Amino acid sequence: MQSMGVDDDGYRSSDTIQAEGVGGERVVVSGPLSKRGSRKSARFNLPSSASTSSSAASAGGDDEAYVEITLDVRDDSVAVHCVKPAAAGDAEDSEVSLLARTLEKRSASFGSSVMRNASSRIRQVSQELRRLASVTKRPAAGKFDRTKSAAAHALKGLKFIARTDGATGWTAVDKRFNELAVDGLLHRSLFGQCIGMKESTEFAGELFDALSRRRNITGDMITKAELTEFWDQITDQSFDSRLQTFFDMVDKNLDGRITEEEVKEIITMSASANKLSKILEQAEEYARLIMEELDPNDLGYVEIYNLELLLLQAPNQSMNIGTTNSRNLSQMLSQKLKPTKEPNPLRRWYQQARYFIEDNWQRAWVIALWLSICAGLFTWKFIQYRRRAVFDVMGYCVCVAKGGAETLKFNMALILLPVCRNTITWLRTKTQLGKAVPFDDSLNFHKVIAAGITVGVGLHVISHLTCDFPRLLHTSEREYVPMKPFFGDTKPDNYWWFVKGKEGWTGLVMVVLMAIAFTLASPWFRRGRVKLPKPFHRATGFNAFWYSHHLFIVVYALLIVHGYFLYLTKEWYKKTTWMYLAIPVILYASERLIRAFRSSISAVKILKVAVYPGNVLALHVSKPPGFRYHSGQYIFVNCAAVSPFQWHPFSITSAPQDDYVSVHIRTLGDWTRQLKSVFSQVCQPPTSGKSGLLRADYDDDSSNGASRSFPRLLIDGPYGAPAQDYKQYEVVLLVGLGIGATPFISIVKDIVNNMKELEALGLADDDIYDDGNIESGSSHKRSASVSTSAASSFKTRRAYFYWVTREQGSFEWFRGVMNEVAETDKKGVIELHNYCTSVYEEGDVRSALIAMLQSLNHAKHGLDVVSGTRVKSHFARPNWRTVYKRIALKHRDKRIGVFYCGAPTLTKELRELAYDFSHKTSTKFDFHKENF
Repeated sequence: MQSMGVDDDGYRSSDTIQAEGVGGERVVVSGPLSKRGSRKSARFNLPSSASTSSSAASAGGDDEAYVEITLDVRDDSVAVHCVKPAAAGDAEDSEVSLLARTLEKRSASFGSSVMRNASSRIRQVSQELRRLASVTKRPAAGKFDRTKSAAAHALKGLKFIARTDGATGWTAVDKRFNELAVDGLLHRSLFGQCIGMKESTEFAGELFDALSRRRNITGDMITKAELTEFWDQITDQSFDSRLQTFFDMVDKNLDGRITEEEVKEIITMSASANKLSKILEQAEEYARLIMEELDPNDLGYVEIYNLELLLLQAPNQSMNIGTTNSRNLSQMLSQKLKPTKEPNPLRRWYQQARYFIEDNWQRAWVIALWLSICAGLFTWKFIQYRRRAVFDVMGYCVCVAKGGAETLKFNMALILLPVCRNTITWLRTKTQLGKAVPFDDSLNFHKVIAAGITVGVGLHVISHLTCDFPRLLHTSEREYVPMKPFFGDTKPDNYWWFVKGKEGWTGLVMVVLMAIAFTLASPWFRRGRVKLPKPFHRATGFNAFWYSHHLFIVVYALLIVHGYFLYLTKEWYKKTTWMYLAIPVILYASERLIRAFRSSISAVKILKVAVYPGNVLALHVSKPPGFRYHSGQYIFVNCAAVSPFQWHPFSITSAPQDDYVSVHIRTLGDWTRQLKSVFSQVCQPPTSGKSGLLRADYDDDSSNGASRSFPRLLIDGPYGAPAQDYKQYEVVLLVGLGIGATPFISIVKDIVNNMKELEALGLADDDIYDDGNIESGSSHKRSASVSTSAASSFKTRRAYFYWVTREQGSFEWFRGVMNEVAETDKKGVIELHNYCTSVYEEGDVRSALIAMLQSLNHAKHGLDVVSGTRVKSHFARPNWRTVYKRIALKHRDKRIGVFYCGAPTLTKELRELAYDFSHKTSTKFDFHKENF
């Protein structure tokens, strides 16, 4: 065979590689494999001994006797670009393309070793290529195998149980049967628990009835033998068997026909199993939709083949989400995301340390500096008292106590700085310090300093009470003489002498108050996880945390008194407590005064109030004069009708270009619960076309005085947050859990508004939002028509927004934003992925009908049945590794900003994936977490 390979630069090459064929024949492969960073094509001549393949080859011409492989050769790796029959053009054969998963190979060096490895791999697969070539050219004949079809592949999960291996699962089922059965019989109500459908007892009951009807079993009890038959059927891997079982669940009278009423019943059951209340309410409408689709002749029923057509039309969501071209598939295979463990422990330790420093260098230097200062202060004071006369009486105890006291004074001053929000917002917005200082971790640093204070208090108090004070009490009169200038002419005779003095009682009161504040600030008490009996139940929750934390006012006053009346220091200039505290206290007090003055000048006008499903309150208020903010920032809200003192932070959900400021508040604690109750009293059920369970809109032209019934509301801010840094990245991944989507809604709206502005200026050509030609691997290039100032002010060019929520009603919170993005974003700049975790994963039979409805309704009305928006929802939870992998392959050599807001349960996984992909791919992920 003679064939010429074409390089990327257009020059032809005649280099060839020979590989062993079947039966000792030689297979000639053409195309150079020694150049770096190029794509190479080769053809395999596969002689066939089978008559079928020979006939196919002769029928299709000479080209059909070849299989063409395109390889990507980059440095020391060979990756498969595509595998296809030579005559197939651009259409890859589905079976042949599976071979790509076995062809990725990395060698120890480049150059000639690449050729040897490629040749070795080609020899190994030549026999398989021959078989595939003959199979793919064989004309279809006989019974069509559904399990091999694309439709069955899309429905591979139409399963009734999580495990498809019936033999493995039966062991657990058999064990549960022995536990639940009475006299060898299992009741219908326990069938779901027995087979693993404990959370879907109603659905399991319908499955029980369908299986019983097929076997003419009457009654609500079955034996183990009958359960075995049931299990064999529901674990059958045949598509026809699973389809028949599903059809039997709908066909209650076994007449082979499904009526509209029966469709409605199965819709109701599926909606109930997946906790989709809105579909439950519209079951009759959706049943009519299905009948219109499957019964166009108005016969009043559908048969099993009609249901099969509907099932096959439902798209496979995971395939849609993870669709990649052949090049990306090849790269996904060749990416070494889980390399072999480094055998050398020293080299492995060095690599781990290097990765840690790369990811945490900002935190590392701040913590190192803080620890160094604390250690320096402790050492300085320790040595100072080691050289004083008191050391001869109190020993090292007084050195430790004074060293701990010095670190305590420093940390009591420092702990105020991370909560000076106005200062931090100014520093991160107006200066370049954000590149070196991790302002995102300000609250975490506040907690770290609190731990340092605990250590300082422990060293100081324990050393005094258990060591140096007892030594002073037991000293002799002669040894006490040097102590008279500090403790008086008469030696103290008991502990009460120390306690009743100003130094003693102020110190003990401070310890008690700090212990209360620290305890109630812990997550167990702050989030109400600890359940205490009455009347102590009020010691948990946010209110208890908020009021106890304001005991610091008393603590700081006592600290100044305690630091002035010292036993061992009499000169005023050596009493340094006030020196440490002066600047931080003044700065913090100024911030509180600024909030009081800024917010009390005038209350904001409430424009709209809406109460949404999921206990969410939406407030739209007027912009105060001069109020400017960035998407991702937050404000503090105060409502005197709930508490005149408490201020609570909430992310802004409006965009900076909007003429109002909005927040969405979920009821999670005492204050938010009372706030919702207060505003619900002035709301009414909404009129048609408006969202919300309850709603109230301000009308400038109304004369009924309704607007005066709104409670007085004050806002303070805005304040900086990690999400506001999204503009530093061309590509961002936004992940919100439940109400955690709020800061990203503002970002999404901001991107949409910027798109509109660019279009209005005539700058929004395709090059602005194009990520480059993925096939050719070209990098992203901005349009030359976009000015430097415009590009710098709005850098983000692609956004991936993943919103994961448990309740269907949550999608109503931001339905308008979702629809606006779907209608405005014609270039696909923003990818919206809504996940409803109450719906069972794709392929589960309990969600199969929901997927059918979703496909039908979206095709006919353009709306998703789950979210009620134009954005199609996904089921269950995302595979975050797949999400990162898609973005890493699509945006190679880019830096991606990952922003997460939500429960801390997902933080670890997202952060570890960001580190993992940053270290093992050419794409870098910067992880940011919102903290409140």
